[in-house]
Amino acid sequence: MNQAIGLESMLRALTERQGKPPAARDQAFGLATPATGRRCRAIAVAGGKGGVGKTTVSVNLGMALAMAGHEVILLDADMGLANVDVLLGLTPTRHIGHLLDGSCGIEDLLITGPRGLKVVPAGSGARRLAQLSNGEHAAVIRAFDDLVMPPDYLLVDTAAGLSDNVAMFAAAADDVVLVVCDEPASLTDAYAMLKVLSREFGVRRFRMVANMVRNAGEARQLHQKLARVTDRFLDVALEFMGMVPHDERLKQAIRRQSSVVDLWPSSRSGQAFKQLAGAVDTWSEPERLGLDRIAFFSRQAAAATGW
Repeated sequence: MNQAIGLESMLRALTERQGKPPAARDQAFGLATPATGRRCRAIAVAGGKGGVGKTTVSVNLGMALAMAGHEVILLDADMGLANVDVLLGLTPTRHIGHLLDGSCGIEDLLITGPRGLKVVPAGSGARRLAQLSNGEHAAVIRAFDDLVMPPDYLLVDTAAGLSDNVAMFAAAADDVVLVVCDEPASLTDAYAMLKVLSREFGVRRFRMVANMVRNAGEARQLHQKLARVTDRFLDVALEFMGMVPHDERLKQAIRRQSSVVDLWPSSRSGQAFKQLAGAVDTWSEPERLGLDRIAFFSRQAAAATGW
């Protein structure tokens, strides 16, 4: 009880300071059947502070969706400090910087990882990529309109913190998944992200994954801690998506530069990621975004709605 009161006080102070897959699909990569009209769903994975396991969740969720038969692209949007390729043991020869300087297109950046999961690498150790303008962020987002055949899912692994980079990529997605662990800094940073995305970018719905928890009860309590404060101070819906437990197999998979859902699918964490992927597959169609909003696959959405 005292911990909950303490968290609420911290967050109040912070406030004051500031569908199942189609039954049949074309054999071509990711092209939905005309009968369903289902378009690619862009999902941003965010975390506020660093160290909450955001990239691990992105990689394993993407892998679980790919293993379930979906076409999936994972965009590493941590510009300048990319590590999705490292976690999957990939060696890219090009990155987002090459797209922005015009030396290649978005199709040229795609590299295929295990189980057919495709990755768009961001580049690591490049200072220029860490200092992109808002216009360049928008150019990356719009580049996905050039994919000849969009995938079923685009996962966007955002950077830590609350930079323009993070906010723009998250706001451009259909859904925002917030990865939170049971630490005061994680909760306060997650709240700050919810506040900025809702008040400045109009994002109203979020889904929370409780990471590195002992059991489902602890995960639910973590969600309730944050939801109790967001319900009071913010105009958002924070849904509980699921949990990822502490698991030595997950740590071993990271050391082996692989996903736990691929190496040890029956492990506690492997099962958890498969459940998260199953949850994603039941989400209703996302709301259509207005033409004045920069969004992934906006041309596809406009064509689907006749805008």
